[in-house]
Amino acid sequence: MEHEKLLGLPNVQESRLHDLADGRKVQCKVCERRCMIQLGKVGFCRTRMNIGGNLYTLVYGDISSIEANPIEKKPFFHFWPGSYALTIGTWGCNFTCPWCQNYDISMSDPEPQRANYLSPEKFVRMIGGEGCRGCSISFNEPTMLFEYSIDSFRLAREKGFYNTFVSNGYMTLDALRMLREAGMDAIKFDVKGNEEAVRRYCGADVNVVWRNVGEARRMGMHVEVVTLVIPAVNDDEDSLREIARRHLREAGPESPLHFTQFYPTYKMTDRPSTPIESIERAHRIAVEEGVKYVYAGNMPGHRLEDTYCPNCGELLIGRLGFEVKSYAITHEKKCPRCGQGIPIVGEYVKSTPHPWFT
Repeated sequence: MEHEKLLGLPNVQESRLHDLADGRKVQCKVCERRCMIQLGKVGFCRTRMNIGGNLYTLVYGDISSIEANPIEKKPFFHFWPGSYALTIGTWGCNFTCPWCQNYDISMSDPEPQRANYLSPEKFVRMIGGEGCRGCSISFNEPTMLFEYSIDSFRLAREKGFYNTFVSNGYMTLDALRMLREAGMDAIKFDVKGNEEAVRRYCGADVNVVWRNVGEARRMGMHVEVVTLVIPAVNDDEDSLREIARRHLREAGPESPLHFTQFYPTYKMTDRPSTPIESIERAHRIAVEEGVKYVYAGNMPGHRLEDTYCPNCGELLIGRLGFEVKSYAITHEKKCPRCGQGIPIVGEYVKSTPHPWFT
């Protein structure tokens, strides 16, 4: 059959998480959509195909984008501050967000015969060669690169590099456990809004995302949560307060919570940017609820980009966009003024801007 010709390609690999339902259907178990896929068809994300009654990923190592990024861009503010992560993405997504900033790759179908293949071994060699401290799977939803991430993370861990995901958090628990076992150190979860907003705009259940936030923490991963605050989608007080309360319950008060400013893009070009006042209000609500580290994003130069001691208010990390401008946390990871312990993973890396990132 025509599709079976794909099996000789290096980017077409058997899925690591699926059930053989019968001779014509297979069920994908990588994300919580758990697609039942007919013979010769692909699932919702368009990256997994039933070929000959078995399930295959079409994007193993098919890299659409690669760049050395500051870890603060993810954003991770409490994880190896100042370091760079070699960041890759592929094609496709399991969400339908109409505000997607990377829609050119996330909403595109993979073309297996024209793949830009990068082996896990070469990818990991590039991490060190580019002076990065680790890697990040990002740009589109990283769960699309699940199998590739498993293999790359194992190799990267052996070399002493860190491994991260920038995710919508809709993977199954089995997938999350396998990623952790392979060496995933940190995951940034995008929480798109309350239940109604996530169902309406993303076609998903936000409770699955919050479940995975809690499970990732229990597995020992570093977790940060981000909400893109969008006018008339999730910027009302009830939604923001709900996000802060769920964050406290699942991620805990010391896990960073970011509120980032929306800019018109993709199918929402007719919607205004988020007023700065809305981000400041979201910050205030989260602090009122008890979150200790709340940040503003996409607002370079704003004081809420910075890290302050939750005990005495001392400026600990000064930032300008994705750049760390000052760092005062002691080697023992404490506030130099009052001695409060500050939950930072890894060491501060004083980096010069990478030539890939200008």
